[in-house]
Amino acid sequence: MDFLYYAYAAFYQFADAFSFLVLSGIGLAVIFGMMGVINLAHGEFIMCGAYVTVLSARAGLPLPFAMVCGTLSSGLVGLVLERLIIRRLYQRLFDSIVATWAISIIATQGMLIVAGPSLEGIKTPFGSFELGGISFSVYRAMLPAVALLLLGALYWLFVRTRFGIHSRAAMQDADMAKALGVSTNAIYSKTFGLGAALAGLTGALYAPTMTAVPTMGSAFIVQSFVTVVVSGADVMLGLAPSAAALGLIQALLTGFHGQLIGQIGLLVTVILVVRIMPTGISGFFLRGSGSK
Repeated sequence: MDFLYYAYAAFYQFADAFSFLVLSGIGLAVIFGMMGVINLAHGEFIMCGAYVTVLSARAGLPLPFAMVCGTLSSGLVGLVLERLIIRRLYQRLFDSIVATWAISIIATQGMLIVAGPSLEGIKTPFGSFELGGISFSVYRAMLPAVALLLLGALYWLFVRTRFGIHSRAAMQDADMAKALGVSTNAIYSKTFGLGAALAGLTGALYAPTMTAVPTMGSAFIVQSFVTVVVSGADVMLGLAPSAAALGLIQALLTGFHGQLIGQIGLLVTVILVVRIMPTGISGFFLRGSGSK
């Protein structure tokens, strides 16, 4: 019974950590991993999605529609910011860092002034279930499947669709893409908006599980960058394996030694991976398959 208790708890904790890492990083995988923009306001896009979801649900919208509102609101904010600010900072790495950091501070402090230090949350749907005498949240148990579905949809979008082909072409060689008739400005705008919308979806999905506060983005930002960096150059290929590896390490260390040691172990793992595999987990897979 003790073995089953620890096995169920460990698996649930691993699945929870995996979904958290994937969903934290999926929007950043588009903006940073594909566009090369170090978006330090990623956590604030997540916060925006969570706040709009909570406010929409409290206004009477069903939770799925409230989540759609949260996702679309972050995407819209992303489109506006890309048009007004980010577009002028492509290929200017340090300037984009400073600009998005400033956006992050403005958004956090602005939300604190407008909405106060916290927002009354919404109830987690679907209740709970028991395994081995342990109670687990049904909703959080569903999040790993949602994360995998989103990864599959994103991979299909960027590999199988016309938009994805144009997007990858514009990111890899903008001048050649322009010569072939691709509107790179429109592609950049749509891609950044997509990354912001995915961040908003993350906030919407986690809104029923945590208190909405102006600083909630900080709970996601470290894990998102860690996961994307470990993924390597091909984030679409490396995001799921890196989240699985990091989630397993974090879950094991957290289970035996507490949350602080789990976070430290996560960061130490990243340092080792970057030192041993500079091209990340995706580089390891591509090298193993013989890709150049």
